[in-house]
Amino acid sequence: MTLRGDLPDRYLTPDDIADMFGVPLETVYQWRRKRTGPPGFRVGKHLRYDPTDVRAYVIQRKSACHGAA
Repeated sequence: MTLRGDLPDRYLTPDDIADMFGVPLETVYQWRRKRTGPPGFRVGKHLRYDPTDVRAYVIQRKSACHGAA
């Protein structure tokens, strides 16, 4: 699963996010604690990510990088 293709039509898990960004799962949880990664939400005890929010996060990060150049 990559961000270059279409994101799945389902909520994403922390494992999905780690796979997409090529980072360890613990990094995803650190982003959550520091509020620096894509926004997630809880469904009961499970953490999930909306693909639309993940796409917006990537666009924002890309804009911030290109704006700083």
